[in-house]
Amino acid sequence: MKREYPERPFAAVGAVIKKDGRVLLVKRRFEPSREKWSIPGGLVELGERVKDAVKREILEEVGLEIKLIKLIDVVDNITRDKDGRIRFHYILSDYLAAPKGGVLKGNEEVLDIGWFTPEEASKLNLTKTSRHLLKKIGFLKPKKRS
Repeated sequence: MKREYPERPFAAVGAVIKKDGRVLLVKRRFEPSREKWSIPGGLVELGERVKDAVKREILEEVGLEIKLIKLIDVVDNITRDKDGRIRFHYILSDYLAAPKGGVLKGNEEVLDIGWFTPEEASKLNLTKTSRHLLKKIGFLKPKKRS
């Protein structure tokens, strides 16, 4: 099934990987969210368990083995085009994780990669979902309203 203008949603996974007060973020090469910073992740394969999918996707995308800590949230990521048609639709299961091995290296889907402090991450062009997750775990502070 094609990812753009799909017939049904895709099941996907992601991980907020924390180490030494920093989080790992990747700059996406492809749509959706091309050239935005995001937590790493990808699609669940047929017959694959969600927890296995997130470990596999992180290893493939950024070269790290991870330990899952907890489920942060399940998020609907729906992108519509200018005519209101659904261009992308993902149901994301996002986990908090810690690195436990491997060598950090982005794959072909990644334009850039790095570990960021809360101050650094708050200044990046983050995806809406990544910003939501980082706020939910208290890594980024909500903007104060005046």
